[in-house]
Amino acid sequence: MQYMLMFYQPAAEFEQRDDASSQAYRASWVAYADAVRQAGISLGGHGLFPPMTGTTLRVRGDKRQVQDGPFADTKEQLGGYFVIDVPDLDAALEWAERAPCATSGGVEVRPVFVATAVAA
Repeated sequence: MQYMLMFYQPAAEFEQRDDASSQAYRASWVAYADAVRQAGISLGGHGLFPPMTGTTLRVRGDKRQVQDGPFADTKEQLGGYFVIDVPDLDAALEWAERAPCATSGGVEVRPVFVATAVAA
């Protein structure tokens, strides 16, 4: 079964700092990503640039609304994701628990809807 792990982090974790704790945190993400890939369960994934680099688009009626930066006023922002293929939700939750942001932010685990082609 395919699951998307969406990693939510506090805003401070998006800041690029050169102190030892930031370097250790980035290293923990590299180790986590390596473990997911080495387990052979990764179907893809990426980290994201900080939320302030994003753009939100909405269509209301016939008008397009574009807003720079994050729209949500939340303590945590989406920082990246993996799509994994594991036997069940319990296995997906075990991988989510290992994510470095699980202790300071959160990990949303959601089944992936895989559309199948309909024969004509």
